[in-house]
Amino acid sequence: MGRMGGSRHLKRLAAPDFWPLLRKEAMWTVRPSPGPHPVSRALPLLIVIRDVIGYAKTYREARKLIAEGHFKVDGRVRRDYKFPVGLMDVLEIVDTGELFRIVPVPVKVLALIPISKEEALFKLCRIENKTTLKGGKVQLNLHDGKNVEVSNEEAKKLTTMSVLKVSIPDYRLLGYIPIEKGVLATIVGGMNVGRVGRVLSVSEGMRHYRKLVLLEDVTGGSFYTSLDKVFVVGIEKPEIALPATVKSGGMR
Repeated sequence: MGRMGGSRHLKRLAAPDFWPLLRKEAMWTVRPSPGPHPVSRALPLLIVIRDVIGYAKTYREARKLIAEGHFKVDGRVRRDYKFPVGLMDVLEIVDTGELFRIVPVPVKVLALIPISKEEALFKLCRIENKTTLKGGKVQLNLHDGKNVEVSNEEAKKLTTMSVLKVSIPDYRLLGYIPIEKGVLATIVGGMNVGRVGRVLSVSEGMRHYRKLVLLEDVTGGSFYTSLDKVFVVGIEKPEIALPATVKSGGMR
């Protein structure tokens, strides 16, 4: 992937490899607006509508539909055709009621899978960092650019790279899944992107997010990856729909 710099424009040849674009069909494509996800890990809303789910055939049609408010991301209408849609976001087609979640999949990196109305009420967010605030509060910085404030006592129980289950669109805390032995996780980057497995061990390392994690996948094979590429999705079973699922009694 080529340099993107600070330009407002983006050539197709420099776009992330997983974007579903014909590189030589045209010179330019849509550059995502600054937002909850970086360019390298997101799809502009216009590309999702036109090239992924096919609700428009052309750039002009997609822009019009988005501007008219036919699509919601995480429960909020988004009218910016450049809005970045990324990992674990929930996309709703307002007119049809169709619901999708962005999840990691092999080869494609990110893909939309249909979800139920019940599942569309929440999302999973990984804790990337903690920031201490005045008044004894701690701000949890999440992978999708959002922040959640908790008390200092609560923050001590919540570790970075673990996952919060939050309601959308208001981000109320619904649950917590720690990164530890025995939990279920999906891989969000690298050669193993999209694989789902159970954590067997987390090795000590120089930096927390660079620790080595050993997982067992749905076929019984084991593999290593770094902690920053591991996204916890459940304890006995996944909290969300995934292309590969794990049951409490075993893997399939």
